[in-house]
Amino acid sequence: MLQQESLDKLDRFFSQYKPLQYKPRSVISLACDTSSSIFYIKNGFLRVFRISEQGEELTLTILKPKDFFPLTFGMINSSRHSYYLEAITSLEIWKVNIDQFHQFINNEPEVYLELTKKVFVRFNDIVSKMEYLVFNNAHTKIMATIISCAQKFGEKYGDDILINVPLTHKDIATLVGITRETTSLEMKKLEKLGYITRHGKCMIVKNLNKLEKEIKIQTGRNNQQSYSL
Repeated sequence: MLQQESLDKLDRFFSQYKPLQYKPRSVISLACDTSSSIFYIKNGFLRVFRISEQGEELTLTILKPKDFFPLTFGMINSSRHSYYLEAITSLEIWKVNIDQFHQFINNEPEVYLELTKKVFVRFNDIVSKMEYLVFNNAHTKIMATIISCAQKFGEKYGDDILINVPLTHKDIATLVGITRETTSLEMKKLEKLGYITRHGKCMIVKNLNKLEKEIKIQTGRNNQQSYSL
């Protein structure tokens, strides 16, 4: 209940401001703003990624409605950010000056607590992601990514789970850190095995429990631990 009350307070605070709107697949340039502003997603999905010196992309995370950035919500000041932002879908985000936001959360300790929890959850997700990137093969990485997407973005329809984010093979490749060609081959394997299918631009997971059991066999783990976005 406390969490929902905190989210409601956040919504009321940000709704005082006019949201910024972006078209699908537009790259968002906020380099001059991220050191002085807080951004809170109203609608849509946002990809946060980096580009290597060789021009390769690595997706750090995908943000959904009620998520905010920068990750530390301005508590650690930095004028430089080396990541890029892309609207996966139509996107609406609120932008608020950091000082105004800090004044708000200083008067709302419950909201501050919930935001702090979000920060720790994200850092835990990053550690989990790094582990899968380093220690597993392409097949396991793809399966773990699909499981994470189903858990984070999925809607259940009977035994199926619809992942509402229209992720391309390139998107999945940049999440996993492998080539698009390898990703496409692994996705086709999973389709042939009956784990996934497509619904328009979105993905349907046909048997999440079976997929979770398969990844435990692949990794040799009995505990429930999955790749996190």
